[in-house]
Amino acid sequence: MEPDHLLNQIEEVFEYHELSKHQFHRSAPGPGYLDWANQPNPFRRYQGAKEVPLKLFSENLGPDYEGVLSRSETIVQRPTFDSISQLFQDCLGLSAWKSFQDSAWALRVNPSSGNLHPTEGYLISGPVKDLSDSPVVAHYAPKEHVLEVRARFSDSLWKDLTRDLPEGTFFVALSSIYWREAWKYGERAFRYCNHDVGHAIGAVTIAAAVLGWRTRLVSHIGTKELESMLGLRNQSGPDREHPDCCLAIFPQSSEPPNAILESQSLFDAFDALEWQGIPNELSPEHVNWQWVEKMSELTRRPFEKQKLEQLKYDERTIIVRDIDPPIRKMIHQRRSAIAFDGVSSMSAKNFYSLLEKTLPARGRVPFEVLDWEPKVNFLIFVHRVEGLKPGLYFFFRNLSHLPYFKENSRPEFSWSKPEGCPDGLPFFSLISGDAREAAKAVSCTQDIASDGCFSLGMITQFEGPIRENGPWFYPRLFWESGLVGQVLYLDAEVVGIRSTGIGCFFDDPVHDMLGLKNRGFQSLYHFTVGHPVEDTRLITLPPYSEELSSRRGYGRG
Repeated sequence: MEPDHLLNQIEEVFEYHELSKHQFHRSAPGPGYLDWANQPNPFRRYQGAKEVPLKLFSENLGPDYEGVLSRSETIVQRPTFDSISQLFQDCLGLSAWKSFQDSAWALRVNPSSGNLHPTEGYLISGPVKDLSDSPVVAHYAPKEHVLEVRARFSDSLWKDLTRDLPEGTFFVALSSIYWREAWKYGERAFRYCNHDVGHAIGAVTIAAAVLGWRTRLVSHIGTKELESMLGLRNQSGPDREHPDCCLAIFPQSSEPPNAILESQSLFDAFDALEWQGIPNELSPEHVNWQWVEKMSELTRRPFEKQKLEQLKYDERTIIVRDIDPPIRKMIHQRRSAIAFDGVSSMSAKNFYSLLEKTLPARGRVPFEVLDWEPKVNFLIFVHRVEGLKPGLYFFFRNLSHLPYFKENSRPEFSWSKPEGCPDGLPFFSLISGDAREAAKAVSCTQDIASDGCFSLGMITQFEGPIRENGPWFYPRLFWESGLVGQVLYLDAEVVGIRSTGIGCFFDDPVHDMLGLKNRGFQSLYHFTVGHPVEDTRLITLPPYSEELSSRRGYGRG
């Protein structure tokens, strides 16, 4: 039987989830206006830390998209100054600057709600020539594309950290600054920060695969231990970073390790290190959003010594397309669509291929990074897909969820396979008809949900996994949805269209549309895909252009 305090914490997580829902008759608690004077700086710097400038690489270098995601065309590389430089450029670096009149703001390869970027990245590595002659913990500063050395530590500690791990293993860790999102979104910001963690996990995993590396979430490290590892134990105040996760990166030729960092005492040594650099202040004033802070405490992960199990996925038939562009070009040209044209369609082949890419097949990048069975499925609003009738559809990333939906959803749903749907693709028609107004209505009345080729809600197994694992699993449901969203972003670019994540949606009206009556499944993220309309008023400039050196800021973009 679970202890009473744990049951109470789980109920508090559910209370937050209900409180942070948007409804037709009310929005989740938020600021109601934008306090531009206190807009947080999206760039964390550790003032006084030694800087290691990294190398920049042309986005046209590297293998093709399909070859990387299927692990058939990558060249195994060792951790070097060049490969680590490229990794951070391809997962957390800048992709462009946008300029309008006297304002300029940065875009990054990893997407973020409202372009606010709460996610910070760290390298934990052994000695690497031209980077550090000793093991190091370094913070990545994307604006300047530099690593800031926060601490150096002993070879013996590094050997203990990587004991039983493949040669060439290193770590990338992620943290979040909740204030960056709460400034604009209030209590719902905790959700959005964890969406962004999921996108960043996907970005790191894909960028690592380009270089011939595999990535696994080191999920059993506790929040306290990760705080020690990143030198965050003594941070305080609303600008502080909250540790999220640690990713082990190792050569593709090695099997995923089944034991990582099992000794809790290893992390005590990090508290004794001499940490360098003072974090910059992001805003002169702050607003305290009670539930965001409370959730950061409720969802802390306890350390748990455990073996990492390799999930067993079925083999999947890959839908072959006529185009296979360089993956790094797709990574760096990815943008969040602002508007769609409302008339263009996409082919059924590209539609089905995009869905297929989100299935966690054996060896499929980036889904092997996670160590739990898929929780996220799609309720799809089809608007303009050639050969498919407009209407509501459902796509299962975990087919074991099908019986639940057949039993608990609306009786009028047909659950039929559409004509022309590839064999083995778990895609079902629910009801035919024009779904544009419904898609727009449940996505906070945003036209972008109805003007694309299709939009979707990520319907996620919810109450069961949280009760089974504990409150710490709640953010991981958002991580999975962000990870899936990262694939939707990149694959839309491959077929010449564009997508965007939608964090604003009316939660319970989506559940009502399906006929769901309890917390068994919840909608955690929306997405929309279509042909973009560009804002021609904006000027696009290179990500590391000297032209912007005098007016780089964080603008209102």
